[in-house]
Amino acid sequence: MLLGVATAAGTSAPGMPRAITGALHRNLSLLVLVFVVGHILTTVLDSYTSIGLTAAFVPFSSSYRGFWLGLGAIAFDLLLAVTVTSLLRDRLSYRSWRAVHWLTYASWPVALWHGLGTGTDTRVPWLLALDALCAATVLGTAGWRLAHSRPGAARIALTSAAVLLPLATIVFVAFGPLQPGWARRAGTPVSLLGSHQTARSHPAGQRHGR
Repeated sequence: MLLGVATAAGTSAPGMPRAITGALHRNLSLLVLVFVVGHILTTVLDSYTSIGLTAAFVPFSSSYRGFWLGLGAIAFDLLLAVTVTSLLRDRLSYRSWRAVHWLTYASWPVALWHGLGTGTDTRVPWLLALDALCAATVLGTAGWRLAHSRPGAARIALTSAAVLLPLATIVFVAFGPLQPGWARRAGTPVSLLGSHQTARSHPAGQRHGR
């Protein structure tokens, strides 16, 4: 995200040509996709609950925390659309490619909420600090770009989103994942909640028992 915003704004690191910055951005984006695929495969193979591969592509199709897993599927679909159109950029008009590439700005916060909503380690202090650091860095960079963009409706909309989304995220985390009973309210099947209660003293049970 940071390299993408910087590249789109026409900046580069001192002594580094923009072509190198752009290539680094593309390669890191592909690496991110590899890690996301690894995340999906390990989730499907995890024996804790049954999550089919379809749930990674079809939003809200899982019986386990369906809404929050659905956000992950949406983020992944958006990421795939951005990746595929970027690989086919030479065959697309600039306007078409740019329109799809804007989906990156939607994919990132959706993925963040997916992790906060369904992650079994959301309460871990260092992970919350890491989420906050990433969000602050991305918002700071996006805000810098908006400050140097032309005034218009798009700028107003993006500025509003940059202000409202962090506030909504803070409220959501405070009254959602950080509160007791979130696993049940998030959509964890009753059978899994029951198995956690009987194995509460076991480390594996603690991992999934918010």
